Amino acid sequence: MELSVIQIGNSKGFRLPKAVLERYNIKDKVELIFEKGRLILKPITEPRHGWNQAFQEMHKVGDDQPLMNDVFKDEDFGEW
Repeated sequence: MELSVIQIGNSKGFRLPKAVLERYNIKDKVELIFEKGRLILKPITEPRHGWNQAFQEMHKVGDDQPLMNDVFKDEDFGEW
C-alpha cells in the first residue's frame, strides 16, 4: 500500500485508511518499531483498561461477592 507523506504543522505524517484501522484494531496509539531498515506500526491495546474503576464501583454497591463458594462441603483435601 502506498501512502503520501503530508505536512502536519511543523511535522510530517500520513493517514491510514479506515479499513486498515478497523482490520488491525488501531485505536488511539501505535508503537513504532525500527527493524532492519523497516518501520513497523503495532497497535497498542489495553485489554484491562478501566477494570480498576469498574471493580471499585462494583464494591461500592456490593456487587463484588463470589457467585459460588471457593470450597465445597464434600471436598477432600487429603489427595492434595
